[in-house]
Amino acid sequence: MTASSPVPAWRVIVVDDEPPARRALGQLVSAEQDFAVVGECSHGAEAVERIREDLPDVLFLDVQMPEVDGFEVLRRLGPDAVPVVIFVTAYDRYALRAFEEHALDYLLKPFSDERFGSVLERVRARLRERTFASMAERLSGLLGGQPSAERKHLVVRDGGRTVIIPHDDIVWVEAEDYYVRIHTRERRVLVRESLRALTDSLDPAAFVRVHRSAIANVRCIREIEPLASGDQRLQLTDGTTLRVSRTHRAEVLRRVTGAKP
Repeated sequence: MTASSPVPAWRVIVVDDEPPARRALGQLVSAEQDFAVVGECSHGAEAVERIREDLPDVLFLDVQMPEVDGFEVLRRLGPDAVPVVIFVTAYDRYALRAFEEHALDYLLKPFSDERFGSVLERVRARLRERTFASMAERLSGLLGGQPSAERKHLVVRDGGRTVIIPHDDIVWVEAEDYYVRIHTRERRVLVRESLRALTDSLDPAAFVRVHRSAIANVRCIREIEPLASGDQRLQLTDGTTLRVSRTHRAEVLRRVTGAKP
């Protein structure tokens, strides 16, 4: 009987301009059997090159670095090349922006072993979710005879479960602190994700932003009513009423009625 092949470890790059912090974080990651540190970078410009070359699964990224900080690293990479990101910093004032930049979590120095362990569990869950979503996408394309790019469902984590939600079942989505609440025809699902990140996973032909904290399924808009303030009010098929800000009014009207802005 032949021995089974070992499961490949998730590839990690650690970026921090302080050598002690970089080494300590690298050692913590390397102690885990399912993770492998494939690179350590001391500044942002080096990190961009290394990430593009090694294509890691996970990035532990310091926020404050000279010349090219952590946020600029992500901007230079672009959304298609960004792995699972954990920001690492000594300053909690960057927390909100970290989540807005699609970070999965935020490690505030100094952190405990328990906090690091909980972050790794979230990373594992996200990586498994991505693997599952990729497999489901390919399977959907094979069984349905459609390219995987035409997939019409959303894959999210609901507690310890991975949930697949068809786009047609989603009525609207709202931002709620560091979370997003997805309102479907039958239930509500709360996920730790930014509204901006979730928007990238939705079909742009089916959903429209109505204000900074809400997105609606165009097919679920029942009526539009003008308000004295210059805003609009939407009535959705589930009875929800949403305000449409003036910033998004023209696009909502165009999508719903075909009117020109």
